[in-house]
Amino acid sequence: MIFFSVAMANLEDNLNKITLVATGDGRIIVGTLKGFDQTVNLVLEDAHERIFSHTQGVEQVPLGLYLIRGDNVACVGEIDQDIDGNLGLGGIRAEPLQPIVH
Repeated sequence: MIFFSVAMANLEDNLNKITLVATGDGRIIVGTLKGFDQTVNLVLEDAHERIFSHTQGVEQVPLGLYLIRGDNVACVGEIDQDIDGNLGLGGIRAEPLQPIVH
């Protein structure tokens, strides 16, 4: 279970930081990581979903306080706020992520 303890330590390093979560169903959720448990259930504060489209810029839908079940977490990472703030999400066009197929 070395991977498990390393993953938990990395999540602990991200507490109270702006975090991006890619989910198994293809969603991108961004918010401040406020908590997690041993099954990687995540609690994000001031969360929003980023919805990508190939025809228009990235739409950001506010979610508020948001819980993501651990079995739906595909990837978690801290966001560099300086880089993220300069991306110009309104001008980015991309295909949405597809869900993970088991």
